Amino acid sequence: MVVLRGITKRFPAVLANDQVDLDLHPGEVHALLGENGAGKSTLMKILYGFYSADCGEIKLQGDPVHIHSPHDARRLGIGMVFQTFTLIPAMTVAENAALYLPDLPPVVDTRRVAKQISSLGEKYGIQVSHRFPVRDLPIGDQQKVEILKLLVGRARVLIFDEATRVLAPHEIEGLFDIFERLKGDGYAIVFITHKMREVLACADRITVMRRGRIAGTLTRSEATESALVALMFGDAIPQEATSAPLPPAAPGSALLALRSVNTRPQGASTPLRDVCLEISQGEIVGVAGVSGNGQRELVDVILGLLPCAAGKRLLHGEDATSWSAGQIRASGVGFVPEDPLGMAVVPWMTLSQNAALGDVAAYARRGGLSLGWDRVRQDIVTSFAALEFEPLSLYAPVRTFSGGQLQRAVLARELGRRPRLLVASYPTRGLDVRSAAAARRVLVQLRNSGGGVLLVSEDLDELFSLSDRLVVLRRGRIVGAFRPGEVDRHEIGHLMTDSEVGE
Repeated sequence: MVVLRGITKRFPAVLANDQVDLDLHPGEVHALLGENGAGKSTLMKILYGFYSADCGEIKLQGDPVHIHSPHDARRLGIGMVFQTFTLIPAMTVAENAALYLPDLPPVVDTRRVAKQISSLGEKYGIQVSHRFPVRDLPIGDQQKVEILKLLVGRARVLIFDEATRVLAPHEIEGLFDIFERLKGDGYAIVFITHKMREVLACADRITVMRRGRIAGTLTRSEATESALVALMFGDAIPQEATSAPLPPAAPGSALLALRSVNTRPQGASTPLRDVCLEISQGEIVGVAGVSGNGQRELVDVILGLLPCAAGKRLLHGEDATSWSAGQIRASGVGFVPEDPLGMAVVPWMTLSQNAALGDVAAYARRGGLSLGWDRVRQDIVTSFAALEFEPLSLYAPVRTFSGGQLQRAVLARELGRRPRLLVASYPTRGLDVRSAAAARRVLVQLRNSGGGVLLVSEDLDELFSLSDRLVVLRRGRIVGAFRPGEVDRHEIGHLMTDSEVGE
């Protein structure tokens, strides 16, 4: 259906794609795999018209095509779900989906679009209310809106860039069911991911990219995890971090305590109800739950971004219920957010400038009239080395980074501040195998040095391997608290989804 030949794309100081050839066939899932910055998303953004190739050719159904914009791509039946959302926050779900219609009329019949959303959502198990403004939806539901947009737009070539990153395990299985149904209707599906298990579960062909080139293509029958890692990195699978038991924390060493905390409903958000939670020195507390069950609200309460309607927030033994976000951060609390581009950086600033924003007071010189840029740059280099991340350009605007590169930059900045308590919301989302393993090791190192970590993740394997204690959040309540050895994944899954077995 699609043929790409000799695709080359260069950015300042970066050769993103170097003479890439790729074929996409109808009725198959073609997975693109590779480490962060390998050129996967750039290649697909060229096919989608987001970027223009410096040279190369694209053919659709055997005919050469010139794609100068996403509008051209949609007109040709090519759609893409980005890993960084492309939604308009003030508009409703139905209005956002309507903007993706290929025959968008001057006056949009949002009722007709809403019926399409309901029908597609019921058919494929992607339920989301079409009435709410997108800004009021949790990030998991925003991802669902992106997928629904693609289906409403009637594209025939479907590109999914990290589409499973905010989905629960059963939702991921549901997405793969969608792939199977679409394959049966002759759709060509491109699935970009860092999760090899997902690739092996759903892909018919797997192409591995490395430093802008094609390292190899395997069929599902030929592919194994070790073979894919060898193509990605040329070495063995990185050793995963695990959280070895430590002696119990001494009395009075709680870094964070929430006492019967409640929050007020805001739009489509999930209010917290009677949440009691404590994190001590030398402890990783994991939070499991289906996206949209109060994880974002829990993080916002801890960081002072959402006020407590009832209850108390204590930090380091002090009543911090009325503290501002700035006071909380200054007390030694670090934050890795679920949406780095929207919550952790200024997109048009460079990596160095964003790193300085993380702790302006520490870098201030001459009473704040200047900044110690040499120290900023040195701290960035040191943090990246400690995390075993490949260095990034200090002078490039962070908006030019891939999703995984941006996540690495935020991790390096926050861990470089040496926080006493780290609130990590999906910290390994978008990272390749090696970078994710390095990030997990650093979380364990922080915990072993006496720090505390709140780890929010949709990856149950990650939660079980790292957490000293595990809590399950559902509908804004903590419905279970366990040591990982006391419970299995099925019990946790049932508690997350409010099933009869879980009750």
